[in-house]
Amino acid sequence: MKIRILLSLLAAIVTTPAWADPQEFDAALADKLGADQYGMRSYVLVTLVTGPNDATLTDKDERNKVFAGHFANMGRLADEGKLVLAGPLMESPPKRGLFVFNVATIEEAEALVKTDPAVAAGVFNYELTKFYSSAALMLINETHKKIQKTDI
Repeated sequence: MKIRILLSLLAAIVTTPAWADPQEFDAALADKLGADQYGMRSYVLVTLVTGPNDATLTDKDERNKVFAGHFANMGRLADEGKLVLAGPLMESPPKRGLFVFNVATIEEAEALVKTDPAVAAGVFNYELTKFYSSAALMLINETHKKIQKTDI
């Protein structure tokens, strides 16, 4: 009896925890998302910072036009699968926002960020950094479309 209890305890100790159950692994999904063995992948993180023309672009109509272009560009890049995540950074000047790009190199990310009308107008400048995170980030845009009631 004691041996059976001891063997049961030993089995419980060496059993894979529920949160790491290998039977939950979805190889097809991991492959689709570009995941490595840890479920991670590389991206490029772009931090948008206040640019040299932010304070001087005071014409309301022109500023609205620049930001309409900024949002349209983000939508286009997301639809193309290049923009994984974007959003404003709140109350942290001079940092204004971030992009996470689904690209392999800093150079590719820089080419994409330069298509942003707010960057072109000098409202934003940017910093680029390689970023390693969950491949599940690739599902954000698909999921967001299902929960967004109103377009920006």
